[in-house]
Amino acid sequence: MVIMALDHVRDFFHNQAVTGSPTDMATTTPFLFFTRWITHFCAPTFVFLSGASAFLAGRRKSKKQLSLFLIKRGVWLVFVEFFIISLALSFDPLYHLFFLQVIWAIGVSMIILGLLVWLPLEIILLLGLIIVFGHNILDKPEALRQGHVGVFWDILHRSNFSPYTITPGHTLIFVYAIGPWAGVMMLGYCFGRLFTADVSASSRQKALWIIGGSAVLFFVIMRYLNVYGEPSPWQVQRNSTITILSFLNTTKYPPSLMYLTMTLGPSIIFLALAEKARNRISHIFITYGRVPFFYYVIHFFIIHIICVAAFFLSGYGTSDIVSQQSPFLFRPAQFGFNLGIVYVIWLLVVIALYPLCRWYNRYKATHDNWWLSYL
Repeated sequence: MVIMALDHVRDFFHNQAVTGSPTDMATTTPFLFFTRWITHFCAPTFVFLSGASAFLAGRRKSKKQLSLFLIKRGVWLVFVEFFIISLALSFDPLYHLFFLQVIWAIGVSMIILGLLVWLPLEIILLLGLIIVFGHNILDKPEALRQGHVGVFWDILHRSNFSPYTITPGHTLIFVYAIGPWAGVMMLGYCFGRLFTADVSASSRQKALWIIGGSAVLFFVIMRYLNVYGEPSPWQVQRNSTITILSFLNTTKYPPSLMYLTMTLGPSIIFLALAEKARNRISHIFITYGRVPFFYYVIHFFIIHIICVAAFFLSGYGTSDIVSQQSPFLFRPAQFGFNLGIVYVIWLLVVIALYPLCRWYNRYKATHDNWWLSYL
């Protein structure tokens, strides 16, 4: 949760966020690249652990109850992405742009999982493995069509900030492809089995190390060979440092096999390392993690409000609110600060969120309103 906010602060406040790319090997720097790269771990872990949470929630529900809960929650998340997250991102009350990102992907994946929970766990695992390990087979035929794959296939597999006009002046921006992310949630659902009471801590630790370590080893070998699982092969660059960055520069939109093994492998190892962590620092992070949806929604509004203040303090006026180069209001293309300032703003945002998250966590713990399970 904390790392995720860094990328969103960078989007709003870095002076090159609109005009450049942190993963462009010709122009990036190691500091800029890793500021972006470290946040790659967020979305796969969110989706994967959402699946695990669904499995654990299902231990207290019947199959019918779990299926209905996941479908209803999925529909709710899609609604939130359209009308709350899009507003937080753009600050445009007329909704000229709808951004369909990770909450959309989690929502639709939950709907799909809600239909699949009736199947044996082994079948869900097999489907997840086929999707995650096999979807990059589709890269070449898509490339031959130069991206002209139609809206249905774009939503299912290719989404990469793909724009579709739904009415004059209103456009959908598909950022997250549903297919690969649904596969990640299926694997996470099966992964949740490791965290049930009938699996001993020692057995779970062993499984986490084997799964995480195998994913990392698979990534290193397959990425080095440049034969499958990543549409953008790594290349020798102007120096060894940038060559390493090229090796680590995997595709998120849609999430390639190399991207997923690069991120989920270390994340699973981290779970093994952090499972028994109980101290003041871990308690702070757990507070954020107990209210992830609340944190996610609120942090966008806080970031954008700070951006509006910085916009006017930087000397911009009302004529600069809308920019042709930026999809966000109050965020002109040339606006922004260096990475040092970006990190300071990120820390301030995270600190400001802590008392809010602590309050909401306590509220959830002392109230049993039905709607709290959707927030």
